[in-house]
Amino acid sequence: MNPVKKFPFALLGILSALTVWSACAPFDVQVWWTEMASVFFLVALFTLTYKKFQFSNLSYFVIFFFCVLQIIGAHYTFERVPFDTITQLFGFERNHYDRLAHFTIGVSGLLVSEFAWRKKIVTSFKCAALFGIIFIMALANFWELVEWIYAEVDGGSAGLAFLGSQGDIWDAQKDMLMDTLGALLGCGLFIYQFARKKK
Repeated sequence: MNPVKKFPFALLGILSALTVWSACAPFDVQVWWTEMASVFFLVALFTLTYKKFQFSNLSYFVIFFFCVLQIIGAHYTFERVPFDTITQLFGFERNHYDRLAHFTIGVSGLLVSEFAWRKKIVTSFKCAALFGIIFIMALANFWELVEWIYAEVDGGSAGLAFLGSQGDIWDAQKDMLMDTLGALLGCGLFIYQFARKKK
């Protein structure tokens, strides 16, 4: 098999190994299953659709990196991930590991733009880039609602861990900002990738 085509399978193998590690004595089993649900969904989605539509390796790497962050967060819970070096380096008052995850899922707007362009859902690559940004912003809003509803329904420590606000009343707004900033980078990468292929 071509090394380029092997790349997604190598990423899948790494994710499988990390999932086994993450499942071993997680901090909170309920939180683990809740956080891992998105990983299982994404892996199933991209595996089942691989023969019909193959994304670029850059796109696969972006979603792989998000899944890695999610798997680690599921094991520790996001607020307890060992992130002290970054926290102390920048003098943060809280663990910003979850912000990194939000930024990364924002970068996955690259996949949305790539899909919209290659499937001819839009007629220009600039519109495809904008489509990716808008999609991520809508997804960010939807996810914050999911977190809020889950925390309300659960009403316990697992709900608070999933919400991950760490006492910040502006947590939802900051998370959506990180999603949007990530989307701007992801769609910028899409435009660069497209422009390079046109040369």
